[in-house]
Amino acid sequence: MLQLLYAVIFGEMLMIVSFLFKTPLRKLVIVLLGRVKRGRGPVVVKTVAATLLVVLASSFYTIIKIKGRTLELGIVNPTDQVLMSKHMLEASLLGFVLFLSLMIDRLHHYIRELRLLRKNLEADKKRSLSFEDGKNGRAEEHKALIEEIATLKPKVKKLESESEVKGSKAKALEAEVEALKKQYEGFHMEYERLLADNQNLQSQLEAKY
Repeated sequence: MLQLLYAVIFGEMLMIVSFLFKTPLRKLVIVLLGRVKRGRGPVVVKTVAATLLVVLASSFYTIIKIKGRTLELGIVNPTDQVLMSKHMLEASLLGFVLFLSLMIDRLHHYIRELRLLRKNLEADKKRSLSFEDGKNGRAEEHKALIEEIATLKPKVKKLESESEVKGSKAKALEAEVEALKKQYEGFHMEYERLLADNQNLQSQLEAKY
């Protein structure tokens, strides 16, 4: 029993030391503990812890019983003294085993929380960097658009002035066309009048001869 408890204590101490240094052993221990905490692992761990607590309580009960018997007799029995020392050592080792188990559980929990926190911080950092890049890209695009608008403004003004000139020319041409149309209508009416006069003269000449 004592040899087993010493082996468990040294194993737990080795696990705690492995948590302190970033080595492949640390990753292996974290993975193994993570698997133990999944599925039926917690039930087994609680059962073992309950068994150790029962053994610890039994050791304390035996120590109290031996001490009470010694007080009743008033003499120290060497056998009882050896048994008391053995049970006290077992109780101390069992308590140390339970304490180290609790430390291992908490260290594993905090290391996993720290990893998740680091991953979240890295993800936030990447998102912030991508946001800054996008913001810078939009700023550059906005600046390029402003410069393009500034270069296009004189062209637009020039085109507007040319359009106004062409519009005035078109209006002048429309007025000229309208005047020519009216002149043509006048000429046409005069032509028809002269044609009618010519026909009248011809009919008069034909009537005389």
